[in-house]
Amino acid sequence: MKKYQFEICANSVESCLAAQAGGAHRVELCAGIPEGGTTPSYGEISVARELLTHTRLHVIIRPRGGDFLYSPIEVRTMLKDIEAAHRLKADGVVFGCLTADGEIDLSVMRELMHASKGMSVTFHRAFDVCRNPQKAMEEIIELGCHRILTSGQQPSAEKGIPLLREMQEQAAERIILLAGCGVNEGNIARIAKETGIQEFHFSARESVRSPMTYKNESVSMGGTIHIDEYERTSTTVKRVRETIHALHSIVGNKK
Repeated sequence: MKKYQFEICANSVESCLAAQAGGAHRVELCAGIPEGGTTPSYGEISVARELLTHTRLHVIIRPRGGDFLYSPIEVRTMLKDIEAAHRLKADGVVFGCLTADGEIDLSVMRELMHASKGMSVTFHRAFDVCRNPQKAMEEIIELGCHRILTSGQQPSAEKGIPLLREMQEQAAERIILLAGCGVNEGNIARIAKETGIQEFHFSARESVRSPMTYKNESVSMGGTIHIDEYERTSTTVKRVRETIHALHSIVGNKK
């Protein structure tokens, strides 16, 4: 019987707790979700660690949005963030580094891997913008990473099913593939059935309106970039449970 694992992309401690209550095995704690996820604060990691009693805590190590080519200063920052995550007893860290020509940056990755000893390491979706995914997988395995988070180099995991299936076959149980991006109640069973992947990464978020009664919506904290600052998204217990159930109910695999 297949043993599926579910990881929630959590944008706050509140989302972490919803993930835990909904039955997730693991969370990836991130700030800066609109940028694809950046390193959360020391305080956020610390409080999440205090309150997560049976759900594993992984922390993204990404100093900024944008590409995955990092300067020496940014690498120093990442090393300090890994050190902080380790000190706060995170179970794992999530990062990925590329060279200017889209290859895995082996020298930087080795440095980060050395700093991450004792924690689980996920190579994140930098994999989805690398030049050669087949070659990259072999290098990531050689580096000692435990899993790769990927959408199959497509805008969503559902669209990436062909490459995900190929990568799962190539992995041959040497590394875990974690299918993520756009995974939800409506497609998780299809992705599992057509790829053979057993770990899934999703956000299960819903919109939450601000309780503010006074609002000045003419002022944007982002300057010229205007977003609705009186609405945010947060993981909900209901959506976590529904997504997990959508897979279990199809395959007949109970928790």
